[in-house]
Amino acid sequence: MRRLALTLIAPVLTLALVSAQSARPATSQKLFMWVVTAPGAPPTYLLGSLHLLSAEYYPLPEPIESAFKQSTVLIEEVDIDEMTNPAVAFPLIGKSMFMDGRTLDKVIAPELYKQVVERGAKAGIPAQALQRMKPWMAAATLTIPSLQAAGFNTENGVDKYFFEKAKAAGMERRALETVAYQFDRLDQMPAPVQEAMLRSVIADIDTQLSSVKTIATAWSIGDTATLEKLLLGSMRETPELYDRLLTQRNRNWVAPVEACLAEKKSCFVVVGAAHLVGRDSLVSLLQAKGHKLAQR
Repeated sequence: MRRLALTLIAPVLTLALVSAQSARPATSQKLFMWVVTAPGAPPTYLLGSLHLLSAEYYPLPEPIESAFKQSTVLIEEVDIDEMTNPAVAFPLIGKSMFMDGRTLDKVIAPELYKQVVERGAKAGIPAQALQRMKPWMAAATLTIPSLQAAGFNTENGVDKYFFEKAKAAGMERRALETVAYQFDRLDQMPAPVQEAMLRSVIADIDTQLSSVKTIATAWSIGDTATLEKLLLGSMRETPELYDRLLTQRNRNWVAPVEACLAEKKSCFVVVGAAHLVGRDSLVSLLQAKGHKLAQR
């Protein structure tokens, strides 16, 4: 669940200042990018993003940059300008806090709360601050310190990179979701699922850096099997979480991709890598509807 939080929900982690870094392999076998083709329409591209990445991965491989240059529309999960707009961000951050008199120690197991406080103290996060957070937000917050200590930078995310390029070029930009919708995916999770996510974070904090490196390495060589195992393996054990954060959203995204083909526009679609692997992925759903996709 922690791996999912690090790679799937960009707005939550960006607003919390989380990022990740890993070493780039010397060679790449494939790209984590698919081309969608339809008769009479220019190609549309699906690029799996790591919202959190190191500067070591830039410049990106030439075929990715070339696909972007050939496209006329950028489609991403959210409008990053919306995500950084204080008028949008502040109310959403407020939703991540208890506003009804409850506190974290009253909604999770006592032994887990003790571990949360201990981890927070080591990271310089006051217990008073953690007390106000809902479990899912505490989970995101506790991932911050060790990653920041290693010099990670949120500005290197793949979606952020292409958003800025498209904005500078005056390229048409579309968003698949609002930031509020993405926050609700986490905020509306049942209490037991939120507690399980927090417990997973506490258990894995000491090994999170190596996990993120493994994910980034698999992404850089287009290793779909490894990424499916790393990102989706434990998540499938919680069907409600899997459905809420992946399946429902992937189904919602089929129509916007099909719209590109119908409009005969070449779209460059950038979504979290977890959305492009597995039986319920956006890739699989498009193939099931008869569209031709090929991994580059």
